[in-house]
Amino acid sequence: MVGVSGMNCLITGATRGLGESLVRAFWEAGASLALIARRKDRLVQLVTNLGKQSGQKAIAVAADLANPGAVDKIVGSVKSEFSRLDVLINNAAIQGPIGTLWENDWDKWLETIQVNLLSPIALCRAVAPWMIEQGGGSIINLSGGGATGPRANFTAYATAKTGIVRFSETLAEELRPHNVRVNCIAPGSMNTEMLAEIVNRGATAAGEKEHVQALKVQHDGSASMQRVAQLCIFLASQAGSRITGKLISAAWDPWASLSEHLDDLAGSDIYTLRRILPKDRGKSWGNDQ
Repeated sequence: MVGVSGMNCLITGATRGLGESLVRAFWEAGASLALIARRKDRLVQLVTNLGKQSGQKAIAVAADLANPGAVDKIVGSVKSEFSRLDVLINNAAIQGPIGTLWENDWDKWLETIQVNLLSPIALCRAVAPWMIEQGGGSIINLSGGGATGPRANFTAYATAKTGIVRFSETLAEELRPHNVRVNCIAPGSMNTEMLAEIVNRGATAAGEKEHVQALKVQHDGSASMQRVAQLCIFLASQAGSRITGKLISAAWDPWASLSEHLDDLAGSDIYTLRRILPKDRGKSWGNDQ
């Protein structure tokens, strides 16, 4: 497996579900870590459980990304401990209100946009100059359900996750000359606390399709968190150094062999969000642009 040994990595949402899997995978791969989550006690426990590794350091920063001021605290704390930042993984997210838009709690809707979209953007904005100054880096943003198609009853979550994909594509172009790459990962359905929220809200709020799918994932298993973590390591490492501006599915895309198709990826809109034209669906009407 490609390596991140000796790198410094910042991971948000570090203490639950996928976040903890990311932390353990990067730690075992030799990276030093800045771990971000809301609860200090969980962060301290996680750092303690990681154990000591020669040449590695793990720090805990308690911060709530629902607070716009949290980003300054996070970056200030990380800079006081690390001389460089090689990898930023924006993993933290909340499910937000479930149900039709007009019935959603508006404050909760806005909070979801703050946590899932605005705070990750702010973190990217804060670390980009740092990565440019040091000569490169890798930013990985976690996407999710609703980014590539409409997702009724999850307007806040879907809007934020769609936004982070297009933001990442755009930022990737801005940072391309500076050897800083930006990618998104679609992790797939996972058996997490967020999934449990869908189950608990029921079919009336979430919709029959969403509710049945959530029950199925709870019963039969889910996308592999370890596979998502290994994709993050791949994108953070030298093996993924020519991949930027892409949305990659951890579950379905052949990412382990993408290094064999770098020219194809660099010269096309593969793994990106694009408008579908009539001709793309075999229709003769409509313009070509």
